[in-house]
Amino acid sequence: MSGQFEATTEIDRPVEAVFDYLADGRNDPQFSPRVLRMERLPETPTAVGTIFRSTVKDAGVKTAREFRITELEAPARIRWTEVSKNSVAVAEGGYDLESLADGRTRVRLHNVLEGHGLGKVLVGLALTAARKDAPAFAARIKAAAEAAIPPR
Repeated sequence: MSGQFEATTEIDRPVEAVFDYLADGRNDPQFSPRVLRMERLPETPTAVGTIFRSTVKDAGVKTAREFRITELEAPARIRWTEVSKNSVAVAEGGYDLESLADGRTRVRLHNVLEGHGLGKVLVGLALTAARKDAPAFAARIKAAAEAAIPPR
């Protein structure tokens, strides 16, 4: 079983700056409290093929996760897939960014979760939790990006 959740927000910063902020997955702990640690491999600017390795805590359990950037089209599109083998994993995910007339940026995040092994039973619970948190997650992305990116 698999399913998708998504969230949308508008950030009061230009699209190029928001793209750069989101393309650097090392910023994820600023808006995702489940991410305890994040590193970029190689330690060069993000490009297709870059791996982000993280430690996350879900339902009290720490797991190691690795995501590969599969598409990077500045300043509008970022895509990734989870390459680690966890019971519930992100088959595909991404950000779609749109420049708004007043210098703001609309960001749509989406992730497709899939279950493996026991995760086939757990993926429904994970999707329910992710969908419930989606509006708050979008608000955390907005707050973190606006705090990290200086206004113009």
